[in-house]
Amino acid sequence: MISIKDEIAVASPPRRVWEVISNPSNVVSCIGGAELGASHEDGSFDGTLAIRFGGLRVRFAARITLDLDESAREGRLSARGADGQGATRFNAGATFRVTEGETPDSSRIHVDGEIKLNGKLAKLIESGAGVVVTRMTKEFSEQLVKRCAGPAETATAAATETATATVAEPIPTTAVAPARTSRPASLLARLRTWWSGLRSGRRGPVAPRSTNNSGEALGQGGRR
Repeated sequence: MISIKDEIAVASPPRRVWEVISNPSNVVSCIGGAELGASHEDGSFDGTLAIRFGGLRVRFAARITLDLDESAREGRLSARGADGQGATRFNAGATFRVTEGETPDSSRIHVDGEIKLNGKLAKLIESGAGVVVTRMTKEFSEQLVKRCAGPAETATAAATETATATVAEPIPTTAVAPARTSRPASLLARLRTWWSGLRSGRRGPVAPRSTNNSGEALGQGGRR
């Protein structure tokens, strides 16, 4: 029998960690050599796992059942299957639980499980299981931490981009006409003056008016 007991520290809040670890496809993506197969009407699903024990590489196929308690953030995984040639069969079960970590927005995953083997390769696999389990647990922990932290990093990057865009965006202002300074007559005014003078010249000079002794006005060449 192979026993598995471990605690994994994750620098993400329990809600996010539970979201990842309660999704079979997320868990499988964190395990090297594992693949997720078809799902069945009873909620179980198929999966395969290829493991190397020294110079021997064994591929297991299994039927997996996952029971979840979301309110307690606890789950139980059960698997039953055999290697590709059917020479070695196994029955595995594991419970996992997500709790608050020692620091804010951190978590701990508690895993407790066992694997029972029967068949030709049972003793060989059990003899090398310690090293294999240690290596797989380390790899799984690293991938799980990355996956749990992914959305948080994305959200932070998005917030940073939004803040940058807000700062970079120019603040709209009301256009203010530039103040007019005191200048000599503008070109338009000068043109108007020139045009008025030109029109006056076309009309000819205005005849002077004179008055006689009695105060009557006389026009040029006029009569009294």
